[in-house]
Amino acid sequence: MARARLPILKTCKLFIGGKFPRTESGRTLAARHAVTGEHLAHYCRASKKDVRDAVVAARAAQPGWAAATPYLRGQILYRAAEMIDARAASLAEAIAASAGGRLADARGEVAEAADRLVHFAGWSDKVAAVFGSVNPVASPHFNFTVPEPSGVVGIVAPDVPCLLGLVGAVAPVLVTGNTVVVVASERCPVPAMELAEALATSDLPGGTVNILTGQRAELAAAMAGHLDVNAVVDASGDDSLSVFLREGVATNLKRVHFRDVVRADPEAMLDALEMKTVWHPVGF
Repeated sequence: MARARLPILKTCKLFIGGKFPRTESGRTLAARHAVTGEHLAHYCRASKKDVRDAVVAARAAQPGWAAATPYLRGQILYRAAEMIDARAASLAEAIAASAGGRLADARGEVAEAADRLVHFAGWSDKVAAVFGSVNPVASPHFNFTVPEPSGVVGIVAPDVPCLLGLVGAVAPVLVTGNTVVVVASERCPVPAMELAEALATSDLPGGTVNILTGQRAELAAAMAGHLDVNAVVDASGDDSLSVFLREGVATNLKRVHFRDVVRADPEAMLDALEMKTVWHPVGF
């Protein structure tokens, strides 16, 4: 006779500094199936302290990530796409259960998310050539404009599509040498943490990507107001959230961009780039 087993339900932790800590507050929330209401998993309700910890991890990782050659960053992002492909089945199941769509559609979203990473990996060694320039000047100087990463970038992920939207927001920011702190979808947190497990087995250095789950308005406001976050990209599409973000970024005049990340737009890389202009005398 087969022995009856209790299901082992998943407990999703945070992803900070390449590790999976529990929230310091000890708070959790329940993720439920979008159609049946069945309990899927517990996940952490991150706190403001978790936001600060994630920013510290992102800041520590940023100089090394920015110093890596563009070719190497492209290779690492390609490896991350391989890890998404390797976990396609579990990612698709998490998307279908969380968002309530068909499993076939969820599989397509996973494939598109992996392809999006590959797309931006291919941009890694082309950013300077496309967005930089050599400028004509009326003096005996060379004048160059060179794109540089902003630093630590906060990202608010959309609810739909939950995986493609998150990857579409992170990839163009990451490829240019920034590190990120992501506030995951409040409605579909489980796919974000499945993605974190895939990234943890890739070659991404710890701290380059940090993912927090919980109440979006609370976390986004803390992230926008943090003085060591250099820019914010809001892909949530939530108009009410923009109020918190605009108030938060006013504290240190950081930039905030509201972007639709469903399509692969190379200009999304400009959201987290600074343009440095260098003058150099001719003949020296």
